[in-house]
Parts: sequence; C-alpha cells; structure tokens
Amino acid sequence: MKKVMKCGSIRFFIILSVLLGSSEIYAQYGYGGGGYGYGGRGNYGYGSQRSSIPQAQETQKEPEPKTAEQLVDGEMPRISEALGLNDFEQAVLSSVLKKYVQERIEAQILKLPPEKMLEVYENITKRQDEELKAGLPLEKYEAFVAMQKEGVAKTLKKSKKKKKEKRKKTKN
Repeated sequence: MKKVMKCGSIRFFIILSVLLGSSEIYAQYGYGGGGYGYGGRGNYGYGSQRSSIPQAQETQKEPEPKTAEQLVDGEMPRISEALGLNDFEQAVLSSVLKKYVQERIEAQILKLPPEKMLEVYENITKRQDEELKAGLPLEKYEAFVAMQKEGVAKTLKKSKKKKKEKRKKTKN
C-alpha cells in the first residue's frame, strides 16, 4: 500500500510540476510561445491582426510641376516687399515674369543640348530685361536686377535694414 501511495504521489507531483512549469513559461515569454516578442506578444496574444481584405499598393503620384503663373504668384509678395513696388509696378512685373517664366518652362520641356539651352535662356533674359526697363521706373528695374543677382532673401534683409536706419534717424 505504501508503494502504491508513493507512486501515486510521485506521479501527482510530476504532473503538477509540469503543469505549473509550462504555465510559468507562457507567462514569462508571452502568449503562444516564441518569447521575446515573437509569436504575437506585441499583439497581446491574439495573433497577427491582419485584415482579410487585400489592400492595393498606392503608387505615390509625382507632384505636378507648377505653372508659370503659380510660380510667379507664389514669389510676387516677397519680390514686391523687397523692391517696394506699388500696385501698378507689381502688375507690370508680374505679367512680364509670367510670360518669360512660361518660355523658360517650354524650353526645359524641349530638353535641348546644354549650349543651345544656354543660348535660349540668354535670349529670353535679354527680352525680359528690355520689357522690364520699358515698364518699370529705372530705380525699380535696377533694384530688380540686383535682387536677381543676390536673391530675394538678401534683398529683403537689406530693405529691412534700410527701414530700421530710417526709423532711427527720424527718432533722433
């Protein structure tokens, strides 16, 4: 009787330790085995939550190139501020720039050889300068040419400095 009891209790303890040991392993390493994040630990034991509906891969559309009008309209406020243009001067400059920016865009589309492209650009710039000279006062035209060389940002900084200096002189 004692032997039967010993065998039964040993079996009981073995089975109990196996059951307790396996539940402890699952508790430490996540649901579904694997451990350390594998096998659904990040999904809290519910497997990989994938949609049953297949999703088509969307191809990213290339941004459409801006038109000449969009380019000029986007820069006109900064140019106008930098040069101190009135409404008439702003309208003249805007229309001339739109016309010649459109020509430059068309030249780019043609994809000419570099030397030919340079020649076309110089021709466009020459005609643009002639039109601007005729439509703008001389000091505004010269300021525009200087702004093209330096850039809008530098011209804006210079105009702001001039305004500050004028304010200081009027205060004194």
